[in-house]
Amino acid sequence: MTGFEPLIGAATAGLAGLIGNVIKEKGGDLLTKADIDLFKGREFNRAIQKYVRRYADRHGTLKVACVRMDSPVKLDEIYTAVQLLPRSALHYYESEASLEKLYRDSGRRGLNFHNGEKKQGIEVANEQQYLMVLGGPGVGKSTFLRKMGLEALRRQAIMKYAQQNPEQKPQERYYAHDCIPIMLALQKFDSPDLSIEDVIAKEFEDCGFPKAAEFTELFLKSGKLLVLLDGLDEVPTEVLNHVVTEIENLVDRYDDNRFIASCRVAAYTFGGFRRFDDVAMAAFEDKQIEHFIQNWFKKERDLESETANRCWKLLSSPDYQAAKELAQTPLLLTLLCVIYDEFQDFPKKRHQVYGEALDVLLRKWAAEKRLQKEPIYQQFGADLELELLAEIAYTSFVDDQLFFSKQTLLDQIRDFQVDNENAPDLDAGKLLYEIEVQQGILVERSRDAYSFSHLTFQEYLTAKCIVDNQKNDRLVRDHLIDQRWREVFLLVAGMASGKRGADNLLLAMETMAHQCLVGERLQALVNWADCETQHSPGRYKPAAKRTTALALALARNIDIDVALDIDRARALDLARALDRARARALDLVLAHKYLSLEVFATEKMESLIQRLGSLKTSNEYYNLASGIWDDTINLSSDILGILEVEIQALIDYFYATELMIRCKEAAVRVSPPVWEEIESRILTVPAD
Repeated sequence: MTGFEPLIGAATAGLAGLIGNVIKEKGGDLLTKADIDLFKGREFNRAIQKYVRRYADRHGTLKVACVRMDSPVKLDEIYTAVQLLPRSALHYYESEASLEKLYRDSGRRGLNFHNGEKKQGIEVANEQQYLMVLGGPGVGKSTFLRKMGLEALRRQAIMKYAQQNPEQKPQERYYAHDCIPIMLALQKFDSPDLSIEDVIAKEFEDCGFPKAAEFTELFLKSGKLLVLLDGLDEVPTEVLNHVVTEIENLVDRYDDNRFIASCRVAAYTFGGFRRFDDVAMAAFEDKQIEHFIQNWFKKERDLESETANRCWKLLSSPDYQAAKELAQTPLLLTLLCVIYDEFQDFPKKRHQVYGEALDVLLRKWAAEKRLQKEPIYQQFGADLELELLAEIAYTSFVDDQLFFSKQTLLDQIRDFQVDNENAPDLDAGKLLYEIEVQQGILVERSRDAYSFSHLTFQEYLTAKCIVDNQKNDRLVRDHLIDQRWREVFLLVAGMASGKRGADNLLLAMETMAHQCLVGERLQALVNWADCETQHSPGRYKPAAKRTTALALALARNIDIDVALDIDRARALDLARALDRARARALDLVLAHKYLSLEVFATEKMESLIQRLGSLKTSNEYYNLASGIWDDTINLSSDILGILEVEIQALIDYFYATELMIRCKEAAVRVSPPVWEEIESRILTVPAD
C-alpha cells in the first residue's frame, strides 16, 4: 500500500478492532458502562479515522525546505530502510592515532568506522521494547520514528486483511506488535508543567476521542501504545532534567508499552535511560544510496528518461567521489537529488554543491529545527563559526591529520577568539559542544578524538581558508603533486575570484610542474616528442600529440596510466599495460594505429607498418620489432635509457598537468590568451 486512502481505511478498521478488544477486556476498570458505550458506532469510528489520517498527513509526508524541496512527498515512496548499530560500536577505537591508521589502511574516503553488526531498523524495533536511536543531524532519526509509526498502522491494515482472507499470508516484513502509534515532538516540551500523559491525551482529544484522559490511561495500562519520542536534543536546556524524569517515570509506570526515542549522539550525555537499548544510525551504503535515488525519480518522465540510473551513474563516477560521500547522510542525499532534478546534472563547479551542503547543516537545518536559542547562535554567529571551522580544517589538513584530539580543538578555538576582536569570549568547551550537537560538522569518533563529519567538508573548508587568506602560492609550492590535496586544488580553482584569480593559480601550477622536467635524458625525450610530432597530420592540438607520442614511446619500458584532458580527448589513455615478456612495438602500433597516424608523420607510420609486416617468424618479431619501431621514429637508446627517478619525475609532471587542466575546468573565469599560452607550453622543455 503506497497511497494514504487504502491505509487509512484498513488501519481504521484494524484499530477499531484493537480498541474494541481492549475496552471489552479491561475497560470496566476505568470506564462506566455509559462511557464504554461512547466507544462504539460511527462517531467513534470517525474519530479513529481522523486520528489515522492525521498521523498519515503529519508524519507520512516529507518536506525539507532547507534542501529546496518545493512540495511534500509521501514518506513511503522514498523511504530507504535504515541500518542500526550498537552505540558502543561508535566508540570502539582508543585514540585519533588508531582511527588515522584505520583510515589509511581502508583506502576509502569515508570517515565512519564501526566495530558492530548492522541490523535492519525495523528488525531492531521489533526486538527491542525500549529503543534510543542516536545519530548526527540529518541522518534520518525522525524519519525512522515516523516510519515505525506508519508501520504500526500498516500492521493493523494487514491484520484486518488477514482476518478477511485467512487463506493468504502476508509476504512483506512488517511491524510485529499491536499498538497505536503516538508521535511526540519533544522540542514542544518547553515548560516544567507539561505532562507526557496529558500531551498524549490531548492528541486523542483533538481527534474526537471521548474520555481522552481515561482512554489514554487505559491504553497505557494495557501496553497498547507505541510512544515515539522525537528529538531529545531539542528540549530546551532549562527543562531537560524535567523531561528526562517524565520519560523515565512514564516507562516505569507503564512498562508494557513500546517506546522509541531519538537524540543527537553528541547530546546524549546524561548517562542514558536505564531501560533503553542505545543504537546508532549507520551511514548509508551504496545500495541504500542507489535505492533512495531510484525511489526519488519515479515520475513518469523520469522513468522514460532513466533519470535515476543516470544520476546514480554520475554519482558513482570518479569525478564525484566527494559528492557521493555526502550522500551517506540522507539529508544531504536529498539535497543532491533536488539539485540533479533541477539541472539533470551536478554542477561542474563542485564548490557550489559542497558549499550549499555545508550551509544546510550550518544554518538552514538548525533554523528549520528552531535550534537558535543557544549562545553559539546569539553571540557566535554562523559567519564566525565558518571562519573557525575553516582554520581548523586547514591546519589539520596541512598536518596530514583527519582525526584530532579534543584538546587540540579547544586550543584552536581559544586561539581563534584571542586573534579575533569580534569573537565573543565564550567557553571553548561549550562552543565545541554546540558545534557538534547542533550541526554535526565536527564529530566525536572515539573518546576525545574528533574529525569532520565528512572528508568533503574538511577539503571544502581547507580550500576556503586558502582562498580567504591568499595561500595559493604555498598550496602550489608544497602540495602540487600530493594527490591527497587534489580535491582542495579543484575547490580553490572554483572559488578563485577576480579577473586574474584562476589565471594566477594556473600559471603557478604550470611553473611548478615544469620543475619536474629536469635531467638531460628526460629533456631529450621531451624534445624528441616535440620534434617528431610537429609535422603530423592529426587534428589534435600539439600538446596532445606530444603527450601521446611520449606515452607510446615509454610504454616499451614502463606502464603509465595518465589521463590528460586536452581539446576533445577527455580521458586519453596514454599507455597500455602490455606484457613485458615480449617485444611490444607491433602491439602498440595495432592498438594505437589511429593515434599513431594522427601523431607521427604519415610516411613514417606507413614505413613502420610495412617493415613490421615483413617479419616472418616469432624470433624475428621478438628480436627486431622494437628496433624497427625505434629506428622509424628516431627513438635512440640514449633517450630511452632514462633513470627511475626521471620516470617518477615525468609521472609527477603528467599528474600536475592533468590536475592543472581539471582546475581550468573547475574555475569560473580563465583568460583565453593565458590558457592558450599555458597549453602551448605543455610537455615542452622550459626556455630557461
